[in-house]
Amino acid sequence: MKQGVIIAALLLATGATHAQTLQNDAYKTVREIAYRGTTGDPYADSACRMDVSYPQGITGYPTVVWFHGGGLTSGRREMPLALRNQGMAVVGVGYRFSPRVRVADCIDDAAAAVAWVYRHIAELGGSPSKIYLAGHSAGAYLVSMIGLDSQYLARYGVVADSIAALIPYSGNAITHLASRAERGIPPTQPLIDSMAPLYHVRPDTPPILILSGDRTLEMYGRYEENAYLWRMFQVVGNPDVQIRELDGFDHGTMVDPGHLLLLRYIREREAARQTGSTPPPPATEQ
Repeated sequence: MKQGVIIAALLLATGATHAQTLQNDAYKTVREIAYRGTTGDPYADSACRMDVSYPQGITGYPTVVWFHGGGLTSGRREMPLALRNQGMAVVGVGYRFSPRVRVADCIDDAAAAVAWVYRHIAELGGSPSKIYLAGHSAGAYLVSMIGLDSQYLARYGVVADSIAALIPYSGNAITHLASRAERGIPPTQPLIDSMAPLYHVRPDTPPILILSGDRTLEMYGRYEENAYLWRMFQVVGNPDVQIRELDGFDHGTMVDPGHLLLLRYIREREAARQTGSTPPPPATEQ
């Protein structure tokens, strides 16, 4: 089946009646895919959409599913330019916001979007075994929650541990600020419960690359949260979790250099996959 026919079928199946398809010689971009289909809820139908940019002429490529930041209360879906045209697909995901919905609903949207990618990326030429999840700040929190608390993806028939890797950029490791706000807890009062990635530390997760800005420049104690997350993975014997602190970069400016680390990480892992060798060993805490 030609890819143009595949795209048309996907859009009809997901209810993305206003999707737009763009193409250059090497990449095709499809926008406004309704990954939940038509739900009957106008807010969900408008917010739960994604854009996909994927390479032409090759198959079996990796895919990065990207979740934007904004405190789970704002922001817009994006496909970072630094990640495009790199021999892999990039998926930019939109999701509903707190307080209009609860934080658990934001996480469920993220899981539904990833499930869509699992169901359809092979039809676009990609490999379901090479799906990497990444995001910044609130988006990093979503990545960590659906990758560590397997119940969210299980609702959609996806095994969380099948994810190629989790790459959270400066995300909350404790319970998210928006989740604390739902309960009247100030942002300076830490909380670790089932809404915290730290609560779900276990030895058998997907590989993880944790990225943080400079500990002296990050918002609140974001580096320390992530350093403790990394440390607890070591304690439980998780063999493939790395952490990188980007010296001199704050919460916002760490994103662009973070993209360079993501690209190197994926290329190293995919090269190791092709040769059957072991990926580079995780580094010690930095």
